[in-house]
Amino acid sequence: MNLGLVPVFLALGAFIGFLAGLLGIGGGFTTVPVLLEIFSREGFAREHLVPMAIGTSAATIVFTGISSARAHHARRAVLWGVVGAMVPGIVVGSLAGPQIASRLPPALMSAAFGAFIWFGSYRMLRNKPPVASRQLPGKLGMAGVGALIGLIAGMVGTGGAFLAVPFMTRCNIRLHAAVATSAAMSIPVAIFAAAGFIVAGWDKPGLPPHAIGYVYLPALVAIVITSTLLAPLGARKAHEWPVDHLRRAFAAMLFCLGAYMWHKAWTLA
Repeated sequence: MNLGLVPVFLALGAFIGFLAGLLGIGGGFTTVPVLLEIFSREGFAREHLVPMAIGTSAATIVFTGISSARAHHARRAVLWGVVGAMVPGIVVGSLAGPQIASRLPPALMSAAFGAFIWFGSYRMLRNKPPVASRQLPGKLGMAGVGALIGLIAGMVGTGGAFLAVPFMTRCNIRLHAAVATSAAMSIPVAIFAAAGFIVAGWDKPGLPPHAIGYVYLPALVAIVITSTLLAPLGARKAHEWPVDHLRRAFAAMLFCLGAYMWHKAWTLA
């Protein structure tokens, strides 16, 4: 491993940890493009670039999500009933997503990831007021939504907040509670998605040293160290800062990252 990458991984972890606490995201939208560029420069096998970046991102979200959720839980902002209702679907979707993603061409995966990033940016910018009478669906509907979130998040290596937060706010859950609940929801999404990428990459030829399936351990360890330290700070700021301004800034960043992923799709084609 190139030891010069350790400061990069640590800085990346600090950034995504803060964002995880602030916006309830797992950080995959930021982590995957950065890891993709690093792995590409390090000469990882081309066919493993995208699934390795996504699988490693999913693994980091397990720890970042725990740190962020604990901080939000301390403020009694997490709706654990909502999390529990979605978990059955999340498990199924999160396990299936990596198996689909690992079988797709790298260029297609990069393009799909870029599209989902732009979709997330659009949803954040749109911020459409919910219908006053809209409520959360029943148990079956919640499980179905959880399966969809788990499937897409598992495919692209995120915690699913770009779908979960808009869904909850459209069902008249206040934004701070939606962010906090999304942080808790990212934990089961990430656990099963990471497990899925480990299985999908097990015994694949050409994997780099220190990789378990499609999870690259040096990046995982370094990112987790700083992300878990910064997530509580982000959670605290989430209850203090004007979230609308932060949403717009983050949406702009997502748009730029989406453009980068489309560029990578073009170069990998």
